[in-house]
Amino acid sequence: MRHISDRGQVILVTGAANGIGAAVAELAVTRGHRVMLTDVDEEAVLARARELGPRTAACALDIRSTEGWSTAFEAAEAAFGVVDVLVNNAGITHTGHARDLSPQQHRDIVEINLLGTITGVCTALERMTAQGHGHIINVCSMTSFLPLPGYATYCGSKYGLRAFHHSVAIEERDGPLDFTIIHPPSTRTGMLDQEMADPSCAISFAEKSYAPEQIAEAVVGAVTTKPVEVVFPPLAGRVQRIAGVFPRLMRRVIPMAEAKGLRQREKLLTAPRTGPSAK
Repeated sequence: MRHISDRGQVILVTGAANGIGAAVAELAVTRGHRVMLTDVDEEAVLARARELGPRTAACALDIRSTEGWSTAFEAAEAAFGVVDVLVNNAGITHTGHARDLSPQQHRDIVEINLLGTITGVCTALERMTAQGHGHIINVCSMTSFLPLPGYATYCGSKYGLRAFHHSVAIEERDGPLDFTIIHPPSTRTGMLDQEMADPSCAISFAEKSYAPEQIAEAVVGAVTTKPVEVVFPPLAGRVQRIAGVFPRLMRRVIPMAEAKGLRQREKLLTAPRTGPSAK
């Protein structure tokens, strides 16, 4: 296995046109890495790469597409050389209770958050194993531990992603790859605006939200430290992870958190807005 320097690695980031992915790309460039930005929104991701300068390149990627993944890896290799780190960040949600979402909306969430990420991991496994090194970082969610009302299928996709991630890491334990999974909480990106508009997702506002740059610190830091799993916030995240083991406890505690979120959401809706919006 060839030694790879912690600095100056080639990183492929999905969902990099905005939000957490854009913050990861910017911080990675600042720390001396070369970054292939990918996103389903080609115009936006190309513009983002131009803003970040010559240590970046960009291409369109619908993570549901096997061919699209191959093209993205080939574009990164053409620009910078083999991909050392894959940051699987792209994801979506459709807000609302499960009974209110259409069958297509349920499928969208699963196909992108779970199956799309699986496709990327499998593409990376083949290429990185052949080159003798690599690091797969999956950006998951704290909802992989704690199911929330208004997010049933989203939570299901994240539960599945965490199980898949750790299963693959165990399968590949004797190989040359490293695996990290990171669980952000509510994050101030466009998704939080979407959730603000839907009271069924009010539980998102029960606790403090985080800036994308804070999540990016953990992701880019993981390139060097290679942790197995990261939760946010460090202490409260561990408590939530434990609470998710006990269904009766969840059914008592989560409705209280939801009520708190509804109150906080109402305050945010009526307060004057003085800065950029949330997630």
